[in-house]
Amino acid sequence: MAEREGFAEQLKALPAKPGVYLFKDSSGKVLYVGKAVMLRNRVRSYFGPRHKLVPKLRRMMAAMSDLDFVVTDSEMEAVILESNLIKKHRPHFNVRLKDDKSYPYIKVSLNEDWPRVFLTRRFEDDGGRYFGPFPSAGSVRSTLDLLKGLFPYCAPRSPITGNRPRPCFDYYIGRCAGACSGEISKEEYRAIIGQVVLFLEGKHEAVLRDLRRRMSEASANLAFERAATLRDRISAVEHVTESQKMVSVRREDKDLVAIAKGRNEACAQVFFVRGGRLVGKEHFVMEGVQDEEPGKVMASFVSLFYGAAAYLPPEILVQEEPEDAPTLRAWLSRARGKRVRLAVPRRGQNRKLLEMVAENAAQVLEQRHAKWLADSGKIAGALTELQQRLGLPRLPHRIECYDISNIKGTSAVGSMVVFEGGRSRPPHYRRFQIKGVEGIDDYAMMQEVLRRRFKHVAAADGGPWVLVPDLVLIDGGKGHLSSALEAIASVGTDSIPVAAIAKEHEEVFLPGRPGPLLLPRDSQALYLLQRVRDEAHRFALSYHQRVRRKATVSSALDIPGIGPKRKRALLRQFGSVRHIREASTDEIAAVPGMTKALANKVKEYL
Repeated sequence: MAEREGFAEQLKALPAKPGVYLFKDSSGKVLYVGKAVMLRNRVRSYFGPRHKLVPKLRRMMAAMSDLDFVVTDSEMEAVILESNLIKKHRPHFNVRLKDDKSYPYIKVSLNEDWPRVFLTRRFEDDGGRYFGPFPSAGSVRSTLDLLKGLFPYCAPRSPITGNRPRPCFDYYIGRCAGACSGEISKEEYRAIIGQVVLFLEGKHEAVLRDLRRRMSEASANLAFERAATLRDRISAVEHVTESQKMVSVRREDKDLVAIAKGRNEACAQVFFVRGGRLVGKEHFVMEGVQDEEPGKVMASFVSLFYGAAAYLPPEILVQEEPEDAPTLRAWLSRARGKRVRLAVPRRGQNRKLLEMVAENAAQVLEQRHAKWLADSGKIAGALTELQQRLGLPRLPHRIECYDISNIKGTSAVGSMVVFEGGRSRPPHYRRFQIKGVEGIDDYAMMQEVLRRRFKHVAAADGGPWVLVPDLVLIDGGKGHLSSALEAIASVGTDSIPVAAIAKEHEEVFLPGRPGPLLLPRDSQALYLLQRVRDEAHRFALSYHQRVRRKATVSSALDIPGIGPKRKRALLRQFGSVRHIREASTDEIAAVPGMTKALANKVKEYL
C-alpha cells in the first residue's frame, strides 16, 4: 500500500538518526512509543502494505492520526527515553508493566540521623537506600514483617528524634530497639540498620559474621543478656538462610528472568540470586503482548523493570534473547557503572534454573486465568458480550468446542469440550477416534466428528448427548466453518449457532459474514472463546498422544502368532516393550497364553 495520504511529507522529513517516535490518535493521546536506530526507515515501515502488518499494528495504524519524534545522540539514549515515555503515557499498543507507575520500594533512610525502614512509592536520589521494585504493597509488607522479626529497627512514620518520653509497644516485646526514646545509642542503632541493609542485599553471611562478632564481644564484657539476644537473632537469620536454596557453588549475584505469554497478557518471573543463594522471587504482569515476538516482550520487560530497579546485578540470565540485546547490554552496564552480562544459557545448571523460573511464571499465569474463571461477574459479562457481538439468539450458556489432532493424517482424533455458564464441564467431554477418513483431510475429519455427535441430538438418544448447545465453536478458519455447517445440516440440526476461531490472528468467522470478526484484544468475550478453544486443543492433543503411543507399542508387537489378547497379556505383565525386550525367554513364556516357541519368536523380533 502506498504511503498514507497526509503523511508523505512528514515521512520524507524524518532524519536518518536514532531516536524515539510516537503515534497519536485524533485527540492527541499517545497510541504507541517506539525506538529506532534510524527513525526514517523504522517509521516508514508502518506505512507499507497493510497485509504485512500483524493485526495489532493494523488496528493501531487505523487509529493513528499524528506522529511525533525525538532525536537522540545514540540508540542507548533512545532505550532510556522509550522506557520513560511508556511509563508516562502507558500507550495501549505498547508492551507495558501492569500499573507500573506506582510500584513500591523498601527504603532505608540512611540520610537521617536515626534511619528508618519503610515502604515508599517514590524513588529519589536523596542518599537513602532503595530495594525493589516489588509487584505489590503486600509483598513489601511481607518482607518488612520478616525483617522486623530479625532486626529490632524502628519503623515510625515520621523521622526519629530519640526524645519520646517512653518506648513503643514493640520495644517491650523485643521487636524494637527503642531508638525513638533513646534506649539505644546512635552507633548501636546504626549497626542494626547496617545488618538490615546487608540482609536486603542478600549478604546473609556478612550479617551472621557481624552478629557473631558482637555476641562474642558481649560475652567477653559479661553482658550475658545482650549476648543471649544476639544469639537468638543469629538463630533466626540462620533459619531464614537455611530455607533459601543454594543454586551456585560460586557466591555470585545474578537475576534469572523468564516470561510466560498468554493471549492478552504475560507474566514475567524474576528469581534473585545473591551470594549463590536464591533469596527471593517476584512476578510482574505485562499487558499489550498480543502479536509480539518473545524477544520483543523480553526486551520490553528488561528495559522497564531494570530502568526502575534499585540494584543491578552483574549478571542477568534470560529465557529468550531480547530484541536489540547489544544495546540493552550497553545500557545496563552504563546504569550499573560496571559490565552487566545479559545472556541466554543453553545448558547446565543455569538452564535448569531458568526452566524452573519459566514454570513458576506459567503457574502464576494459570492461577490468574483460574481466578478469572472463578469471577462470576466477569463470566456473566463475557457471555452477554459474546451474545451481542456474535448476534446469538440467546445467551450462550452451553458452548461446545471441537478440535482435530493428527500427524499427517495418522492417529487422527477429535475432541469435544463443554463449557456451561462459562465454566468447563469435564463429565460432558467426549473423544472421537477418526474412522472414516484416510490421509490428510482436517475438514472431512471435523465433519465426521460433528455428524457422530449431532446424530444423537436428532435421534433424542438421552443423556448429555441430547443437550443442544447454544453455540458450537470450531477451532479453525473459514473453511472449517463451512465444513462444520455442512455436517451439522446433514443430520438435521442446522438451527444451532456455529462460529470458528482461528489461532494465528484470533479471527472469529461467522456464517453469512464475508470477512472475519476481530474482537478487541481486551474483550472478555474473546478471552472466554480463547479459553474454550485452548481447552479443546489440550484435550484433543492429550488423546492424540495416547493413541499414537498405543499405536507405536502395538506395531512393535506385530509379530506372527501374537494376537491382540497375547499383546495385552504381555503389556499387562511387563508394562512396556522395553521391559519385554529385557525379559528372558523363560519369563516371556510364563505369561498366560504364551509358549516357549512364541517367546523365542518375540525375543527374535524385538
